[in-house]
Amino acid sequence: MKQTILITGGAGFIGSHVVRLFVQKYPELQVVNLDKLTYAGNLENLSDIELKSNYTFVRGDVVDKDFINELFNMYNFDGVIHLAAESHVDRSISNPLEFVETNILGTVNLLNAARSIWKNNMNGKRFYHISTDEVYGTLGQTGLFTEETSYDPRSPYSASKASSDHLVRAYYHTYDLPIVLSNCSNNYGSHQFPEKLIPLCINNIFHKKTLPIYGDGKYTRDWLWVNDHARAIETIYFTGVIGETYNIGGHNEWKNIDLVELLCDIMDEELGRPKGDSRQLIRFVKDRQGHDRRYAIDASKIAKDLGWEPSVTFQEGLRESVRWYLGNHEWLNNVTSGSYQKYYEAQYKD
Repeated sequence: MKQTILITGGAGFIGSHVVRLFVQKYPELQVVNLDKLTYAGNLENLSDIELKSNYTFVRGDVVDKDFINELFNMYNFDGVIHLAAESHVDRSISNPLEFVETNILGTVNLLNAARSIWKNNMNGKRFYHISTDEVYGTLGQTGLFTEETSYDPRSPYSASKASSDHLVRAYYHTYDLPIVLSNCSNNYGSHQFPEKLIPLCINNIFHKKTLPIYGDGKYTRDWLWVNDHARAIETIYFTGVIGETYNIGGHNEWKNIDLVELLCDIMDEELGRPKGDSRQLIRFVKDRQGHDRRYAIDASKIAKDLGWEPSVTFQEGLRESVRWYLGNHEWLNNVTSGSYQKYYEAQYKD
C-alpha cells in the first residue's frame, strides 16, 4: 500500500523545499502538506508541483486539536515531518504567546494525534521533529554545539522550540513513540521570506535601500544551504535511528558584517555595479534584545552515521541564491507587497 506522510509547514521556506523533494523523488509516497498560510506560508513556492497526483495541500492550524485529530483519522498517516513553527526571533520578542501556542501546543497536538492513531501498531511509523541550533544558547569564541550540548535558550522563540524538543523526546521515552529529531543552523536559499537577513539584503541592495546590521555586526552564525538541509531531512527521515538527534550544519561560520559585505560584492557583480557600491548602504542599528553572540554546529554525527554532508560552498550557494532572487522579481514583489496571500483564494477556493 502507498504510504502517506504529513509535512507540516510545507508552504514555508524550508518546508516547501522538503515537500518538493519528496513529491518529485518519491512518486510512491502520498505527501500531504499542512500549512496555516500565515505571513510566511506561500503556496506560490509550490506552484510547480501543485498538480502532482501524489501531492495534497490542506490549510489548517496545528493549534486546532480537533482539526488535527480529524486529519490524522482521515489520512491515517504513516509518518510526520514537523516543520510548522513560528521562527522569527524579533517577532517572538514582540509576541511570545503566539510562539508558545504554535511551537509548543501545536507540537503536542501532533504528538497526541500520532500516538492515538499508531497505538496498536508503531512498526514503520516515524515522527520527525525539526528544530534549531538556537535551543543551545550561545557560544564563546571557540567550541561547537553537539547533540550532547545542554539547552540554554535565550529568546522566546528558542525557548518555545526547546520546550517542543523536550516534549518530543518525552513521548519517545514515556509512550515509545518512534521519533527522530534534528537541530539545524541558519538556512539560506531561494523562496525565503525577506524579513530574514540574506533575502532582506538582496532586496534592499537591488532597490539601493539601507542594509540594517544589528550592533557591531560581529554576531556569528553557521549557514546551511536550504537544499542541503532538505537532503539531510530526507536522509534522517528514511535512515535516522529512532530516538536519536542529529545536528545539521554547513561547516560555514560567518560574522554578519562579513556575510553582508560578501553579499554586497556578489550583488555588485551580478548587477554590473561598481565594486564597493553596495557596501555604502550598510548601516549599524540598535542591537536586538538578548542577542546570542555565536552559533556553530558540529555536524560530524550525521556525516559519520548517515553519510550526509553539505554539497556546496557558501560562496556557491550564496551566488546561486542571489541569481534566483534576481531572476524571480515577480515572486519577490508578490511577497513584499503581500499579494502572494491571494494565491490560495485563487487556486484552492471554490
